[in-house]
Amino acid sequence: MADSGSKIGEDDEVPGRVKEHLCQPCLSKDKQTVADKFCSTCNEFQCNDCSNVHNVLAILKSHKLVSVNEADVASFSVKMKALDLCDQHQHSFEFFCEDEKKLCCSKCAIVNHRKCHSVVEIEKIAGNITSPISTLGETLKEAKEAAESVARHIRSSKDQLAQDIKEIHDKIRRMRDEVMEMFADLEESVNKRAETLQKETLQNLTMKQTQNEKHLADVTSCLETIESIFKNGTPVQKYIAEQKMESNVNALCRNIKEECQNLETVNISFQFDETIKMPPLPVTEYVPGQLELNFQHQGDVNFVNMMMKLTPVSSIDLKKTEDDIDELFYTGIDFLPDGRLVAVDNTNKKCLVYNEKLEKVGSYQLSYKPFSVVVVSEEEVAITRGYDIEFLHVSKCNEITSSRKCIVKTKYDSICLKDDKQFVVGTYDEPKPVRIVSLTGKEHDFSVNFPNKTYPIDTSDCTYIKSSDKVVITDRYEHTVCIYDIKTDTRVVVKDDQIQEPRGAAVGPSDTILVCSMKTNSIVQISKTCQILSSYKIDMEYPCIVCVSRDKSFLVVTNSYPGNKKLQKFKISC
Repeated sequence: MADSGSKIGEDDEVPGRVKEHLCQPCLSKDKQTVADKFCSTCNEFQCNDCSNVHNVLAILKSHKLVSVNEADVASFSVKMKALDLCDQHQHSFEFFCEDEKKLCCSKCAIVNHRKCHSVVEIEKIAGNITSPISTLGETLKEAKEAAESVARHIRSSKDQLAQDIKEIHDKIRRMRDEVMEMFADLEESVNKRAETLQKETLQNLTMKQTQNEKHLADVTSCLETIESIFKNGTPVQKYIAEQKMESNVNALCRNIKEECQNLETVNISFQFDETIKMPPLPVTEYVPGQLELNFQHQGDVNFVNMMMKLTPVSSIDLKKTEDDIDELFYTGIDFLPDGRLVAVDNTNKKCLVYNEKLEKVGSYQLSYKPFSVVVVSEEEVAITRGYDIEFLHVSKCNEITSSRKCIVKTKYDSICLKDDKQFVVGTYDEPKPVRIVSLTGKEHDFSVNFPNKTYPIDTSDCTYIKSSDKVVITDRYEHTVCIYDIKTDTRVVVKDDQIQEPRGAAVGPSDTILVCSMKTNSIVQISKTCQILSSYKIDMEYPCIVCVSRDKSFLVVTNSYPGNKKLQKFKISC
């Protein structure tokens, strides 16, 4: 509530001091007028001109007007902080519209709620509050404790970060004693990279800390207001405060809950290669280790909202027909924007189109064995075939024609879109496991220190998370999923008993990663913070390729089990 002797917002508490009161309606118009009357119903000081409206409007004639000297201002001792004032008219709330669930001043009741069926006086219903304002106070106390926990965690993360950096320094210095010349250069190189990571991570933590401090201050302020109103306020004031503050309290709690769910423990470590190349090889050509930045979510974090559910929609058996030379084997699938599915059959050299019911509606004979396929636009797809990428036009009428080819210098297997001009492609029998290729065939590498490992055909797959600039690589026989952060040149290796012979990968809802685990006949869902969320058993053996629709609402998977190949479609829900 505004001070009766000052402008609104200057002082929200008037403990009954003797002074000249100003007209509150006039103050809302930036006009200072000495008050002559006090309306106990409006809970306002008013001048003669403003108080005369009580004699004009029938709805206000029941209000109690007294002179300023006779006014009882005890109710002004509660810090309402203008909670009892209408934002639009700066008049005190007197009514509650049960139809629209809104607090109303006298002007609101007349102008905005004339057609409503139930507009009641707050005084008549304030005593029947079913959820007292103290509940908001308890909620805010819990939120405050959570915010303080976030603050403690951030401080601890900063200390741990500094400790990790110190341990890296110590580790490098111990090794330098054994191979002084090589590790003198190594220390400078690694420390520079570590300090860059530390600076970037500290900036992120400081930003989170600033946001948390703001939430903590907001919660503390709201809590002080509620405790004051609950302790000293009238039933009307308590009711108004509850109606007015509930949405703000809920928003604060959601923000703090989100902060709690996104807490991460940051660790920096330096792991050396198993076989260290010795001097005189300069460190500029070979760094005997890799700096890794690892994030781990705290325990008891609720991942329920990120976990998806799969509901079967349709399933077909991939049977050989008269047009097929051998058993069908789909090595690439992807959704067209309109919901149709495009697939490539490696053994029979075909590109096929399926409708939303998984009914085959189009087919095109290729001259080579295709490896993978990706949808480029509404009516164009790209197919990998080793040193070539062929582009096909797929019309709305399911007619398929070849449009152009790109000759490349690297053997490519899996393929996905990086942006509207480039692909991310997985290689085989090549020193670089992943490369970038433009739609015109221009090739270049990621600025990432990939392990020096060559993947044979059918042992790895890749996908790309555009929003976070991360590359995902599956390693079938190492039973791992490696997630590379391009921005920080760091990686996280996900290894778990639920991941056995991982092959195909795709980006799912909330940028989670979906991986085919062939040996467990499952689709494994990995969070964007590299935690395994769940594993979904699929009714097929050796699932190997998976794709997700553009709106993340459908998933299709196929397998590589001889004699029993399938194509299955699922509805995704959270």
